[in-house]
Amino acid sequence: MSEHDRHRQSNQQQHGHSESHPPQHNDQHNGNHQQHGGHGFDLASAALDEMHAAGFKPEFGAGVAEELAATEAKLATLKPVAGVEDLRALGWSSIDNDTSKDLDQIEVAERVAGGIKLRVAIGDVAAAIEKGSPIDKHAQDQTQTIYTAVKNFPMLPLELSTGLTSLNENGDRQAVMMSFTVGPEGQMLDESVSRALVRNRAQLAYSRVGPWLENTAAGKVDNDVMSLRSDSAREHDEAQLDSGSLPQDWLVEQLKLQDEAAQALHEARVKNGALEFHKAEADPVVVDGRVIDVHEATQNRAMNLIEDLMVAANGVMARALRKGGRSGLQRVVIVPKRWDRIVALAAQHGGSLPTVPDSVQLNNFLEEQRRTDSIHYPDLAVAVIKLMGPGEYLLMRPDDDPTGHFGLAARDYTHSTAPNRRFPDLVTQRVLHAMAANEPAPYSDAELIAIAQHCNEADKALRKIERDMQKRVAAVAMSSRIGEVFPGVVTGASDKGVYVRVIRPPFEGRVVQGEDGLDVGDKVNVKLIHTDPARAFIDFAKVSGR
Repeated sequence: MSEHDRHRQSNQQQHGHSESHPPQHNDQHNGNHQQHGGHGFDLASAALDEMHAAGFKPEFGAGVAEELAATEAKLATLKPVAGVEDLRALGWSSIDNDTSKDLDQIEVAERVAGGIKLRVAIGDVAAAIEKGSPIDKHAQDQTQTIYTAVKNFPMLPLELSTGLTSLNENGDRQAVMMSFTVGPEGQMLDESVSRALVRNRAQLAYSRVGPWLENTAAGKVDNDVMSLRSDSAREHDEAQLDSGSLPQDWLVEQLKLQDEAAQALHEARVKNGALEFHKAEADPVVVDGRVIDVHEATQNRAMNLIEDLMVAANGVMARALRKGGRSGLQRVVIVPKRWDRIVALAAQHGGSLPTVPDSVQLNNFLEEQRRTDSIHYPDLAVAVIKLMGPGEYLLMRPDDDPTGHFGLAARDYTHSTAPNRRFPDLVTQRVLHAMAANEPAPYSDAELIAIAQHCNEADKALRKIERDMQKRVAAVAMSSRIGEVFPGVVTGASDKGVYVRVIRPPFEGRVVQGEDGLDVGDKVNVKLIHTDPARAFIDFAKVSGR
């Protein structure tokens, strides 16, 4: 289960219908949203309407422009200061989506006695935004950046999140840094948190680094690292990488070291009970603001690398705050209250789980199902995720026994690696700053409890917006394929309807013709007969022969 969730299009399974129809206020889209998409449907306007209907105000308000001007002046020149180490000469790099511009973290590794030392630098957003300022109030209200296929709603103004506080290639930035050494068995040693000046030497892309790492691991070495740079980096500067005084093959060695450390961390986490979910996820193809298709998104080795390093870094931060006697926000997934239902679900698939929650046994069962029943595995994974429940924020007092994160098998865990796009991470940075300066806490425990509750409530509302938009995106993307026949699997069958998941491309809809006799797990061919993005409907007819 990814808590890093760097994948910018919300990676949740597509559904043609929910168990009940979407709210009727969406029907207004029929008349008003006729500019974009295969249906002539304006997805961007629909997304904005969803934000407003949920009570969010994505537009930045009064005072933001003035604050931006002052912040730009403050951050115009960075110079080394006391307590901030100048590490700009190191071989830092980032790996993210091809088009991402809000870069929160960069990494650098070195071989040391006893293992590999990792430094994870996070853009120091707290140094740029004052608590209680207009920008801060907007960030606290929205709580996170929302990504949809054709329109994003940033938590911070783009001048900051994709500019002055983004760790873009060849830019000097102030950062919060988590350092730790990874031993050969994935053990974490010599942890510390500090502040530094950094410079991203190479802005790379998941889509390029993933295959490169996989080929390298298989002995097919390709040292053309320029080909690994992201589209965003190429847009900004087609020149060679700014390698400074680094050796010629520095980036090749960096990626190999980081991958080696990440693999060790991952193996240790899985051994301790971290859950691995391999879901069938949809990746919209957007051209000139129009959704033209949906492809199957694939998790690759570069994504896993970053996730493993960020999970480790978040643990380092949580332990540092606890050791420093500071309250903060912990990110938790509690032991599933519906474990008995997970046990029953496993039994339906021929598995056996203990009556007491055990993440190691659950992960072993899921991996066995993925190997032996790849057709039904994605739906099983989604069902288990739903039964586990979403992550949530809670107050983390230094003397309290940590709640822990069941899915990550993490005891101490916070969110600290994405302050450009998650408000709790910005809160964490402020707590760290106060601790480092031996100053009073920026937030009382009561304030932290209120922030956690608001973030949890907002997260629930924003997840619904993302789900509804994913349904609309699928309806728009598939509108040009009316009449085509697809193989699928029945994922739901009740008095509320029969639902089928098409495997490639990954999308789901309701069988409205010939559904009698179908049951969950049945393989079936279906013809796409209707899509309605305004109501997020995709309708199928059963085709005889399967």
